[in-house]
This record gives sequence, structure tokens and C-alpha cells, in this order.
Amino acid sequence: MADTSETRSIFVTGLKNAHAMENQALSIMKPQVSRIENYPEVAARLEQHIRETEGQIARIEEVLKSLAEDHSSLKDMALSLTGSMAAMSHSVAGDEIIKNSIANFAFENYEIAAYKSLITIAEHGGFPGLAPALKSNLEEEIAMAKWLDDNLKSVTMKFASLKEAGERAKI
Repeated sequence: MADTSETRSIFVTGLKNAHAMENQALSIMKPQVSRIENYPEVAARLEQHIRETEGQIARIEEVLKSLAEDHSSLKDMALSLTGSMAAMSHSVAGDEIIKNSIANFAFENYEIAAYKSLITIAEHGGFPGLAPALKSNLEEEIAMAKWLDDNLKSVTMKFASLKEAGERAKI
């Protein structure tokens, strides 16, 4: 695939979408981590991933800047609002930590797919020099998805144990 204006447009749109997606991720994770009391391992990993996500946003901004483009504030705002609403909807659930864990795992896999697509466009669409930043983001998303997958059982078991003991298990 050559560096055509249509390919560039697809790539830039994908980058703007990824920027908004990462802002949405922050709007989901920050309320979650602020509410966690009984799952310090989850809070610590979310805090780490919040820092990673902030770095991912900076990488995307650098890629956009190298293309003389900027992120879409409207997309950022819309997806951040959607993320905040999703985080709030789980806060009223009796099993908030479980719902958050499942939703976070699904979202991480969505991000993985988005970065794989962006990397494909970058490598085969005439922007191979921009792929390394996106690969860094992808690696962090894969690591977070793996952590969530590896820890879903223990979080679920801890939730069940706390509930059975009559303790506050929700968060």
C-alpha cells in the first residue's frame, strides 16, 4: 500500500480514535481506582495502567504531531463522557469489582485490536517509522489484559469470600 491521501486519512482517523479511546480508558479507570478498598492489588495495577495510559496518549499525540495533525477534542470529550457513565453504572452494582474486572478485560482487548489495526496501516500504508510508538502502546495493553485475565479468578474468589463472611465486598 502506498502513502496515498486516503491511506493517510484512514491512519489519522484511527490515531484520533485511539487518542479518544485512551481518554475514555482514563475516565473508566480513575473512578474505579478511587473507589477500591478491599482489592489493593487491583488498585495498584490500575494506578500503574493509568500512568501507562497517560504515556500512550503522549505517544499518540507525538505521532499525530509528526503528521502535522492534532487529536479530536470532540471525540475525546464524547468518549470520556461515555467512559464516566460506564464507570458510574457499575458503582451501583452489588458486585462492582467483578463487573469492573470483566469490563476492563473486554476494553483492553478492544484496545489491543485497535492498535493491531493501526500498526497494520502504519507498516503497510507508508508510515513504518511511526509503528514503534504504537507497538509500545500495544505491548502495554497486552500486558494489562494478561494481568486482568490472570487475576480474574483471585478477584472473584476474594469477592465471594468477603461476601460469605458478611463483609463489604463490593469494592
